[in-house]
Amino acid sequence: MAPRLCIISAAARRLLRKPGPCVGDLAAARAVRFYSKDSEGSWFRSLFVHKVDPRKDAHSTLLSKKETSNLYKIQFHNVKPECLDAYNSLTEAVLPKLHLDEDYPCSLVGNWNTWYGEQDQAVHLWRFSGGYPALMDCMNKLKTNKEYLEFRKERSKMLLSRRNQLLLEFSFWNEPQPRAGPNIYELRTYKLKPGTMIEWGNNWARAIKYRQENQEAVGGFFSQIGELYVVHHLWAYKDLQSREETRNAAWRKRGWDENVYYTVPLVRHMESRIMIPLKISPLQ
Repeated sequence: MAPRLCIISAAARRLLRKPGPCVGDLAAARAVRFYSKDSEGSWFRSLFVHKVDPRKDAHSTLLSKKETSNLYKIQFHNVKPECLDAYNSLTEAVLPKLHLDEDYPCSLVGNWNTWYGEQDQAVHLWRFSGGYPALMDCMNKLKTNKEYLEFRKERSKMLLSRRNQLLLEFSFWNEPQPRAGPNIYELRTYKLKPGTMIEWGNNWARAIKYRQENQEAVGGFFSQIGELYVVHHLWAYKDLQSREETRNAAWRKRGWDENVYYTVPLVRHMESRIMIPLKISPLQ
């Protein structure tokens, strides 16, 4: 049986022909527009949140960064297998323009294709500097952005399904910053039992120090809208062998096993994706 081909429309070809920003422009803009330094006090204060006492505040307030007002969006796009290359090309032609446009308070954090895990999948992580007002500002402006509307129309022809979540970042994790490659990335997703997010945060606030020696910790997030009680941990490794060695080294550190012991009972489901960055990804 002859292989199916992804038909590229004339509109999509027009989008691909429009000049886009180069990688150097992206790196410079990212460094200027979105840099913040995590505060040691944030994760230290989170150690004193009681695990079982009744709460009078949302876990989003107790666990998220106070120094920034960043909101994150993660997108999962399941692409028709025959369209993945065309999808990547179209994405790389359009999304960097939003990233660089000062009128849009959003930036690309990372863009990947899943290598191991769900196949023919693209994952995009966005940062909205300014929280929900910034998100709404972007949404309203995109409604009148003709190039973006054309891009969405062409993209829809290439997709089988898509879903997204709005996320906050844990106060004790690194804030994801652009990094040079080549790297592979692991997105570990944990679906927790409702009511256990504070306990999860307390344990990981103590445990994250065991996983930072090799600079593998990229970012940690928890869902606010979409599927709830979902945690995403993002890690970077040189290759799969480096991943294996780094993870094994953590088990030789006193205290890491205790973190695993206390957090495993909180998990209902977990998933690991190994991902390869797209050309436009700030995380290479």
